[in-house]
Amino acid sequence: MKSSLSTLIASLLLAAASSAMAAETAPVMDNKSCDPPKYPKAALMNEETGTVGMGFLVGTDGKVVDSKVEKSSGSKSLDKAALTALAQCKFKPGTKDGKPEQTWAKVDFVWKLE
Repeated sequence: MKSSLSTLIASLLLAAASSAMAAETAPVMDNKSCDPPKYPKAALMNEETGTVGMGFLVGTDGKVVDSKVEKSSGSKSLDKAALTALAQCKFKPGTKDGKPEQTWAKVDFVWKLE
């Protein structure tokens, strides 16, 4: 009985290690398809700046399926504009073991006045 339990634990550890070592690649942005966000007029007039930290899910077709603000810039209009621009971008999808797969990624966008 003890050796069966040891074998089971060893098998589970091996399976976990194998899945952790699976070849994964992150999505890559197609810079030609991605226009920079437009500064919202009200934020510009109020001289708002900040960094928006976003998480986004890229589908197997390279389109953004879902996105969320993980760290706000402090301005709702800047956060929304960054998410809207990100949604228009196209990506080379991430892969797992050489096959396209939905993959979460993160990006920061810095809003600054020039």
